[in-house]
Amino acid sequence: MFLSLSLYNFRNLENQTLDLSAPEVFLVGQNGQGKTNLLEALYLASYGNSFKTRNEAEIYKKSTSEYSLRVLFKENEERSHRISIISKDKKKIIEKNLKKIHDRKDFISTIPCILFCHGDLDFAIGAPERRRFFIDQSLSLYDPSYIDTLRTFTKLLKSRNLIIKEKKSNLLDVIDTQLVPIGLQIMEKRNNLVTAFNRIFSPLYENISGIDSVLLDYSPSWKSYSFDEVLVSLIEKRQLDFTMNTSMSGPHRDKIRFICKKKPFIPTASTGQQRLLSLVLRTAQAHFYTETTERLPVLLMDDVLLELDPEKRKKFTELLPQYDQLICTFLPGEPYQNYMREKTRIYIVSDGAFRAE
Repeated sequence: MFLSLSLYNFRNLENQTLDLSAPEVFLVGQNGQGKTNLLEALYLASYGNSFKTRNEAEIYKKSTSEYSLRVLFKENEERSHRISIISKDKKKIIEKNLKKIHDRKDFISTIPCILFCHGDLDFAIGAPERRRFFIDQSLSLYDPSYIDTLRTFTKLLKSRNLIIKEKKSNLLDVIDTQLVPIGLQIMEKRNNLVTAFNRIFSPLYENISGIDSVLLDYSPSWKSYSFDEVLVSLIEKRQLDFTMNTSMSGPHRDKIRFICKKKPFIPTASTGQQRLLSLVLRTAQAHFYTETTERLPVLLMDDVLLELDPEKRKKFTELLPQYDQLICTFLPGEPYQNYMREKTRIYIVSDGAFRAE
């Protein structure tokens, strides 16, 4: 649970310290007042990067070249963590419990955040790499070592593509014997995750939408999990790789899609059904994380209920996963009082300032 957040020069937000020590924190305000910026700060404290931008300069308050944020996070009754992030002239320093973090994989399992936001719609209707990103993020949440696996594969793939561009075919045998085992590890982990997700995802989606048999389908680029068979396949496809000047097969080209009764679901799904796919995906991610780690996540929800009709909104909120903390944004006209519990804390947000209601 986030206990407090201190901000300095962070976007349009006032320099302030907020008390977040409640199981539910509701942020209520018109668009553009700073609600999403606060969620961005918490996400940044959890993962070391923003979900809104890759450009550090965009986060600085106007006419400044630095920002900082500090959070106090309670993992359990015996253990708390202090996270600080200081960014100046686009250079960022992250500290956990007063020790500098040099690699994000040593950091991201500290605060288990699940973010629900409008951009998640990309997981349903966006490019294939967005769904691969979601699966890889889900794996990294509970297994930081998977980040190293992805890094190793990316490094080897970059070397292989350079070899292909330079037409040094005699070096491909060496690089392929290194690439294939790492690629097969990624395939196996992705396949196992999708199988586990479907046990959670499909019943949840049916419960809310009334549509049964909607599943995630994982279609790896390599059609075998055998080292020897994949190696032969890569040799057979080398001419195509040389023609296209890049590696045309591998985990970087895996496809993940939604199917319903063995047919593609997205082409016939309504906008509401597509939006619900992304929400249920995040819900399944939270369920899976808790099943795997026995820890409850913090849920950050950014105006994601607006596009659901009242009946689906009610069903979705009833089926939210167990959480350690829920921090949720609302517009003033929304019935946020209906979702309040005994200890819910409400902040009214206006011009970057937060006033406790």
